[in-house]
Amino acid sequence: MNKERIDGVVANMKEAGLDYLLISEPSSIDYLIDYVNNPGERMYVLMLGTKGDHKLFFNKLFFVDKDLGIDIVWHSDVDDATQTIVDNLKDAKKIGVDKHWSANFLLDLMEKLPDVKFVNGSKCVDYKRMVKDDHEQQLMIEASRINDQAIHEVIHQVSLGLSELEVAAKLGDIYSKFGGEGNSFDAIIAYGANGANPHHENDASCLKPGDSIIIDMGCKYQGYCSDMTRTVFYKEVSQEAKEVYELVKAANEAAEAMIKPGVRLCDIDKTARDLITKAGYGKEFNHRLGHFIGKDVHEYGDVSVNFDLEVQEGMIFSIEPGVYLPGKFGVRIEDLVLVTKDGCKVLNSYTKDLIVI
Repeated sequence: MNKERIDGVVANMKEAGLDYLLISEPSSIDYLIDYVNNPGERMYVLMLGTKGDHKLFFNKLFFVDKDLGIDIVWHSDVDDATQTIVDNLKDAKKIGVDKHWSANFLLDLMEKLPDVKFVNGSKCVDYKRMVKDDHEQQLMIEASRINDQAIHEVIHQVSLGLSELEVAAKLGDIYSKFGGEGNSFDAIIAYGANGANPHHENDASCLKPGDSIIIDMGCKYQGYCSDMTRTVFYKEVSQEAKEVYELVKAANEAAEAMIKPGVRLCDIDKTARDLITKAGYGKEFNHRLGHFIGKDVHEYGDVSVNFDLEVQEGMIFSIEPGVYLPGKFGVRIEDLVLVTKDGCKVLNSYTKDLIVI
């Protein structure tokens, strides 16, 4: 059990007026008690109480091979799982529930506790997870270092004429070679016009001269994620593609240059978006500028026009402007940044200069 992290969540609970918080998202439970479990459809809940009565509700099907530092309440498939929660509550008037918990369990619990007020308590954990401690920062720096090494190999594989699917299939072995623990998400390898779809699903496409190549990839290292995107070109690059590339690169660098504690996330997005819009490609930049990342590749919080939270030291998020021209090509450049005391550290070192392979 990580006492500092749990104490931080409990402080957020008290501010929200909660008596208890029910946490079911496996990555959040792992974050708080250092235990990885994938429960499937079975109930798996960490209950935090503002008076320190913390408990983990666990199905007997699963095996715990270490002391988690927290009381475990066991149940089996034939037990009434939510009743075990009811039996362990004391004077509960307001209970927070995270956004991950199945309605199957939540509705059953609400029926059992008609006089209790249930609210969305996700932010009690989310806001704590947004700011990475020193240990988390070092793991994510290493995950990004591995990603930087791996993309050299990926670009080499692309240059051999392999299809999108063939390149993506090699990523697991490439990450293992450099010390990674597999993909943090399904990599996107998008050739030519496929790159105009920001979330293209890899297919059997092969390269043609002049194609853009979007490579969006990430690995895990000791439970933490990396994520980066680079765009390169095959054999030749058109003048239009060259201009779009330099525009996206400028937007990426302008956004990163303004990151420091106190700056609003929405203003970082606006800086990149205004630059691209002024050049005439505003409609072709059709997604947020970035997302938060940690144990999950997409965590709570984003760099978008709708999120006005101020940047804090220790936050890690992506900066990934893109321009997508249907039927032609796409360009996206993505780094992860770590907010420092007076600026930010870009975690990806792989070049952003235009490359033709």
